[in-house]
Amino acid sequence: MRHSSHKHGEHRHSGHRGDFARGFEKFAAGFGGDFARNFGSGFPGAFGSGGGPGGRGSGRRRRLFDQAELQTLLLSLIAEQPRHGYDLIKEIETLSGGEYAPSPGVVYPALTFMEEQGLIVAAQMEGSRKAYTVTEEGQRQLAEQGETATVLRARLEALAQVREKTDPAPVRRAMHSMKTALFDRLSAEGVSRETVLAVAEIIDEAARKIERVEA
Repeated sequence: MRHSSHKHGEHRHSGHRGDFARGFEKFAAGFGGDFARNFGSGFPGAFGSGGGPGGRGSGRRRRLFDQAELQTLLLSLIAEQPRHGYDLIKEIETLSGGEYAPSPGVVYPALTFMEEQGLIVAAQMEGSRKAYTVTEEGQRQLAEQGETATVLRARLEALAQVREKTDPAPVRRAMHSMKTALFDRLSAEGVSRETVLAVAEIIDEAARKIERVEA
């Protein structure tokens, strides 16, 4: 009988824990997609939901340049030093502060087209990768489009500046700490109504303080 009762207690505890997880995820969803993705799931291990603070995922692959602009940007980067496709993708990502990275599906066809147009040439092989340098024709075209290349780089740098100002990493860390504390306190078996109300009041007070924070 004891063994059966113990199993029943575990089941009851697990059910309460699952209710709390679902409740918090529903709460997070009310704040919109980004909040829900970052904070509405991934409670430490106990909920088994996996994940955690969400990343940008496919958002980092959004289109930022049209085809002609991308080719001008690539040409300006190759003019600095020989580069292969992956290196170009990483350099653009670095310039944007990690906010944007063009997909290989647009970079490599652009490089092939530029090579066919005589703007770049494969300088050496790094394994299976081609490292490109700019030809005389490429240098001439870049001289004509130098102002455009500067504007395109400024677009990437602006993204980096916005990312630096709005990076939610400290908020994600704080929210993760709050989720851990909420789980530890509210998933305990036999938690009282008074405890739930006290926790709610603490969260309400935090919300009031956040509303008073100056932008």
